[in-house]
Amino acid sequence: QGADTAYLKSLFSLFRFICIYPAYLNNKKTIAEGRRIPIDKAVENPTSTEIQDVCAAVGFNVLLEKNKMYPREWNRDVQYRGRVRIQLKQDDGNPCLPQFPTRKSVMLYAAETIPKLKTRTQKMGGSDQSVQQGEGGKKGKGKKKK
Repeated sequence: QGADTAYLKSLFSLFRFICIYPAYLNNKKTIAEGRRIPIDKAVENPTSTEIQDVCAAVGFNVLLEKNKMYPREWNRDVQYRGRVRIQLKQDDGNPCLPQFPTRKSVMLYAAETIPKLKTRTQKMGGSDQSVQQGEGGKKGKGKKKK
């Protein structure tokens, strides 16, 4: 019976965990497709691992569930998989970290911090240049048509 109460307590503590799917922070998604923060604050294709990294770094108790999928996600690729569970509140109901009282505050922080990750800054270095070149070409073509 002692094991049952321990199990129930661990199960009850899971209710203190919030779930964050990458779709919540993805600027490529519409609100209907699952984005939950303003598009200007959202990130381009975040992964569950990136969300886990930034939340663990700030001091949250984090659990990554790699094989879970957001129900509205039609793409079954590994890139879109994963769910991050974060302990937002303690057993007494108080926030674990006072600067993050709500799930939205956690999502906004993650979206703000993910672009600053080393993996993101290294990848973005080369792609920014190609995007700028592409935009320049489009502008030139538009002027010729006029």
